[in-house]
Amino acid sequence: MRRKRNRGKLILFALFLVFAFALQAGAVSKKEKARNEVKEMAKKVLARLYKVQPQAQKVIQDAAGYAVFSNFGMKILILGGGRGEGLAHNNRTGEDIFMKMVEIQGGLGLGIKKFSLVWIFKNEADFKEFVDTGVELGAQYSASAKSGKEGAGLQGALTIRPGVWLYQLTDTGLALELTVKGTKYYRDNALN
Repeated sequence: MRRKRNRGKLILFALFLVFAFALQAGAVSKKEKARNEVKEMAKKVLARLYKVQPQAQKVIQDAAGYAVFSNFGMKILILGGGRGEGLAHNNRTGEDIFMKMVEIQGGLGLGIKKFSLVWIFKNEADFKEFVDTGVELGAQYSASAKSGKEGAGLQGALTIRPGVWLYQLTDTGLALELTVKGTKYYRDNALN
């Protein structure tokens, strides 16, 4: 009788372990699925950028790193906001860092906007700062980058500061104006 009871406990314990491992495997696969979706989005955004601005591919390959985001924003009357997700890729190490962004915007307007952003970081320090501390932007930029030999490859990009450029893509192509009021970029702790 005692043996049967111990065997029953052992079977219950084994079933518990199998169930616990199954739950853990499900959580890992869910995380990996989300990571793969972000990577696929980044590939598609870069392909769209290279289609409208082929020279950008060389600039991105030669950079210390880049970041790609897909964003969704909404504005109703005087308030607006947006959110997005993406990844920052270190060209030197090959590491992908998954990130998020939030945006708050004021001003009169009405509408929904979906757009993609591609950040380019010429040097490692700017890339590291973006990933580690994020960037908070609070102005409106409207320009075309011209930086010596790189000018052709950065046509349509906005200069955020020396060595940091930003492309904004809409469904119709490159946007030559970017409103980035109250935008914050940060690591996605759930996916890293």
